[in-house]
Amino acid sequence: MSFTSIRIVTDDLDGLVAFYEQVTGRQAERPAPVFAQFSGPGANLAIASTETVAMLDGALTPATNRSVFIEFEVADVDGAFAGLGLADDDVVLEPTTMQWGNRSALVRDPDGNVVNLFSKPTAE
Repeated sequence: MSFTSIRIVTDDLDGLVAFYEQVTGRQAERPAPVFAQFSGPGANLAIASTETVAMLDGALTPATNRSVFIEFEVADVDGAFAGLGLADDDVVLEPTTMQWGNRSALVRDPDGNVVNLFSKPTAE
């Protein structure tokens, strides 16, 4: 078994895609009007309209996550954070060095999902 992706189901596909294009600095692949993805070497981030899960009878509800972080390793946490230009309500934690050494900034995407922009400590 291999892990391949995380999929976010949303009522605002274009808004969420625009946010993650800004976070990643890459344009999303859009194979269909109701679906987008960002492919990476280890896994993909997929974003799908609620239309793609209509047959699941409400098993997935957009914008209700309160337990998962979506994490991106970046070279410069402070720069990546500043580049997003977020409103205060969208900032969970400004750039901070965590007790285990990572530098992290936690923000919310347009659906309220927590996104961790982090960098690992450099060897001294």
